[in-house]
Amino acid sequence: MGRGVTIKAPMKLHELTPTDFEILKAMEIIVDGIAAMYGQHTEVLLHSLDARNPSIIKIANGHITGRSVGAPITNLAMMKLKSGQDVSSPYMTKCATGKTLRSLTTVIRNGEHQAIGLLCINSDMDAPLQSVLRTMMPECMHQHEPSATPEVFARNIDEALSSTIDSISAEVRGNEAVPPSQKTRVMVNQLHELGIFELKDSAQIAARQLGISVHSIYRYLREIKKG
Repeated sequence: MGRGVTIKAPMKLHELTPTDFEILKAMEIIVDGIAAMYGQHTEVLLHSLDARNPSIIKIANGHITGRSVGAPITNLAMMKLKSGQDVSSPYMTKCATGKTLRSLTTVIRNGEHQAIGLLCINSDMDAPLQSVLRTMMPECMHQHEPSATPEVFARNIDEALSSTIDSISAEVRGNEAVPPSQKTRVMVNQLHELGIFELKDSAQIAARQLGISVHSIYRYLREIKKG
């Protein structure tokens, strides 16, 4: 096992409160998100640690292990829970369907630091590599369509602001459906809808990058706000 968060209190199951269940319910979308990211060869599931019924309450790609909602918590999951780590190191196991899995278990806690659930990820190591890669490709690449504007991983708010302005500018300027005389106004309107002009010095930065005056931006904003 690798490094993790050491838990000093003894690990044991307890009856979850309505608030605990609300926390777990809010995490169900994370299961869908991880599954969408890694594709059909990765099983993602959420375990409830309610003492009355410790079981799966959300699962994606359950075909990998043959499980579904309501399946009981596994003995290995319980061992990971008691190991003293909130995030396990990746580990290998073999499920009942015979697949070799690379797995990771994360403990979910409430405000009192009590363990209320487990988020588990199981990747099928027996899946053909080409199939794995295909399921991880964006849909537009399968259809041979142009990809969307590349995402910019900004290191600070100024970079995020500048990259957003550049993206909107490129999108509007390349849109033939927008008349040339309206492009600037449309760009300002879209930046306004994104809340860009709530940021400090955003009007000055936008004016510089769009090649217009700050007064023009303020005029467009006044018109937009008047409806």
